[in-house]
Amino acid sequence: MIKVIAFDADDTLWVNEPFFREAEEKFASLMEDFMPRHSSIKELYLTEIENLGLYGYGIKGFMLSMIQTALKISDHKINAKAIDMLLTIGYDMMQKPVELLPGVEEVLEELKQEYRLVMATKGDLVDQEKKLKKSGLDHYFHHIEIMSDKKEADFAKLIRHLDISPEEFLMLGNSLKSDVLPVLALGGHAIHIPFHITWEHETVADEVVHANFNKTDNISKVVEMIRGM
Repeated sequence: MIKVIAFDADDTLWVNEPFFREAEEKFASLMEDFMPRHSSIKELYLTEIENLGLYGYGIKGFMLSMIQTALKISDHKINAKAIDMLLTIGYDMMQKPVELLPGVEEVLEELKQEYRLVMATKGDLVDQEKKLKKSGLDHYFHHIEIMSDKKEADFAKLIRHLDISPEEFLMLGNSLKSDVLPVLALGGHAIHIPFHITWEHETVADEVVHANFNKTDNISKVVEMIRGM
């Protein structure tokens, strides 16, 4: 019996990844005097991954990685005006309006009648709290968990805090790597709701086959799926 349903936030409840792709393109345009666009985007990605353990996930870490990458590929020749433009890219990302994905609020309204709902996301604490407030969805959730990462230990800690067993926990999200596989490994349930853009770091090559795993292309279908579990 499912007791708690947890929702990822970025690209599950609201739009997120397209803003990072747009920022990458702006970064690449600024770096064209030093490196071809596709190469500078690749260098930025490598810097981001290298910095995850230090900065974690989120826009602020992305901003710092842009500046670090720009200094590296320009051999520190990039001027102060360009650095200021990189900071502006990040600042603009943090000011983006929250765009809810279709069907999200209707699903939350339906499910809150029968289950405890949780938002379980990773990223920068301040940024995620601001997005949740802007979204107007905070009143649907019994508990908000903003994690530095989403690994088995992080979900195990959350499940203990909720005072349930893994079998009573269901996670919904767009990332197989972060939202699905760790929960299945603990014995919980997961529904994958793919978004049309996925950050390279979140991709999984192998197909997921598990008794507790489901997949849908539309969040509006999860209510019927959950009631049939």
